[in-house]
Amino acid sequence: MNDAMDANRRNWDERVPIHAASRFYDIDGFKAGRSTLTSIELEEMDDVRGQSLLHLQCHFGLDTMSLARKGARATGVDFSEAAIDLAQSLSRELDIPARFIRSNIYDLPDALDEAGQFDVVYTSYGVLVWLPDIPQWARVVAHFLKPGGTFYMVDGHPFKNIFDDEDASGLNVRYPYFGSREPTVYEPNGGGSYTDGDTPLETTAYEWSHSMGEIVSSLAAAGLTIEFLHEFPLSGWQAFPQMVRGDDGWWRLPEHNDSVPQLYSLKARKLG
Repeated sequence: MNDAMDANRRNWDERVPIHAASRFYDIDGFKAGRSTLTSIELEEMDDVRGQSLLHLQCHFGLDTMSLARKGARATGVDFSEAAIDLAQSLSRELDIPARFIRSNIYDLPDALDEAGQFDVVYTSYGVLVWLPDIPQWARVVAHFLKPGGTFYMVDGHPFKNIFDDEDASGLNVRYPYFGSREPTVYEPNGGGSYTDGDTPLETTAYEWSHSMGEIVSSLAAAGLTIEFLHEFPLSGWQAFPQMVRGDDGWWRLPEHNDSVPQLYSLKARKLG
């Protein structure tokens, strides 16, 4: 698993300059004051003003800094050195008081000596497929939460991930729903990242399937109480080539969209 995680780190190092130059991330808009938080997070998250917040898998920190702009005392973590370097540079340039740490999720308890110190742990959009061990991930979440603290996440729905994301003819099952220790391997094939632009990726990537049952059960086993699980028939990115973007910025399937859960959000609390 370590070799696969190291390959993913190199893959995300490669993505950083591509994403930073994209319209998808719109760094210029962020510099001008745009928040990267979507309507889902804005409606569902508690007020973060004055709250200590740990953002796992933060990429180059735009969500982390958006939460800092809302008053959180925010710490962002990512395993990509290139991403953390850019996050720190943007934080200094914009004078946004956020802290950024480079660490693999599973090594974070050794890299960040703040067990039980955060009011909020947060993660979002395209995160869990990059992790091989969801029970251990859940234990890391619980490790850093204060008693009474809140975990909030929003991510791609695991049911959506079973379909072929390269086939524009319809929704055809290609990938497993139930997870295994063996990842799906994505070799470089001339394709780009999920953002706009056509720069091809040159590094291999590995993804793991995790069912909703595995995710929820892992959080419960780590000592968290689930407060809600919401599912949404929309996507924050063009997950399938036939998707169309609405005036509200969300992507939807042109047919049978409401039959397919595409995102989910979850809130849980560590009892004290």
